[in-house]
Amino acid sequence: MINPLVPARTPSFGIMTAPAQVAYDDVLRVWDEADGITQIEHAWLFDHLMPLGGDPNGPTFEGWTLLSALAARTERLRLGVMVTSNRFRPPAMLAKIAATVDAVSGGRLEFGIGAGSRPDVPLARREYAAHGLPFHDAAHAVGSLAEACTIIRRLWTETAPFDFQGDYYRLTGAFCGPKPVQRPHPPITVGGQATPTLRVVAKHADRWNMPGGGIDKAIERSATLDRLCDEIGRNPAEITRSIVLPVSYDRPDGTRRTIRAALDGGFNHIVLGLGAPYPTGVARWVADTVIAPLSGTITAP
Repeated sequence: MINPLVPARTPSFGIMTAPAQVAYDDVLRVWDEADGITQIEHAWLFDHLMPLGGDPNGPTFEGWTLLSALAARTERLRLGVMVTSNRFRPPAMLAKIAATVDAVSGGRLEFGIGAGSRPDVPLARREYAAHGLPFHDAAHAVGSLAEACTIIRRLWTETAPFDFQGDYYRLTGAFCGPKPVQRPHPPITVGGQATPTLRVVAKHADRWNMPGGGIDKAIERSATLDRLCDEIGRNPAEITRSIVLPVSYDRPDGTRRTIRAALDGGFNHIVLGLGAPYPTGVARWVADTVIAPLSGTITAP
């Protein structure tokens, strides 16, 4: 399957189901329904090992394992993890995992990656100590993210084994086979909003995801990304702008207003966060109540 990595010209809508405080059957039910609804083009999980809300000792599924299962049970949806914590898995291993999911899905993977949890989010930081994972400072996290993006892209595209000697990673005879189904590789989404992370976006990403916050903040960060692209001679228009927006089941009109503001601000890849428990028929409800009323009022940025 050929993927030219051309930014979307018209808005696209997807859903996000955080795999915490839910059962596998709950997530599968929503994704199976969404797979048959053309207005929903993509679906996402998150990458945390413990809950960020609700019972702190409640269940949380590992994102990439669950994504592979959902890839095998769907046929149309583009799918990914929004976004993978680069702190959790060595990049060469992550490249192999992602290539496997792309094969399982028949070439539908959207590869999302980021620096990992911020040190000021205690519920996120605890999962590192709980799983014996190091938690380095922000400079280390961003520097290793940049090297990881380089390594992963090379593993997906280079046909001969190579060595890599970086500040954070060292590989000998690195090789990924089989390659991803998509050529030259699955689209790379880098998530985050700090300026050092946006420098990584400017150099490596096909899409940038703003993980949350207000629309004004997202627009300001998007303008910063434009400037950083200009600094390295890259056309900012090459990077699709993505944002995660929570869905209100009680006030869909408010959700629609927020989406309109995001679209007006240049964000044409909209990820609608669904809160658990998921109501029966929630994917159809999102399509009919949130997305469809916007269809006559939105245009490509």
